Amino acid sequence: QVQFAESGGGLVQAGGSLGLSCAASSGIFSISAMGWYRQAPGKQRELVARITSGGGTNYADSVQGRFTISRDNAKKMVYLQMNSLKPEDTAVYYCNFAPVRFSQWGQGTQVTVSS
Repeated sequence: QVQFAESGGGLVQAGGSLGLSCAASSGIFSISAMGWYRQAPGKQRELVARITSGGGTNYADSVQGRFTISRDNAKKMVYLQMNSLKPEDTAVYYCNFAPVRFSQWGQGTQVTVSS
């Protein structure tokens, strides 16, 4: 059974920073690529950052240079450091395997960026 628990969201002004955390209860976490996804109201969920089991990373163009994804395999944690936040970043953020997602998503964590 796989579970994801996101935390760290909140309200921040444009230009500010926020760090998100994801605890994964997966037996194969250490050998799985992980990603952070986000979904804004009325829009599709999109992958914004991905990190392979070996630490390689990929980012969506919209967050490149502003977001940093990292992981701690010993703790089964995935992190997303978000800097220079923009109102367009407002969304619910989720973690999951990437790009092949597990069907059961966590509750996500709300990130709201005010202008």
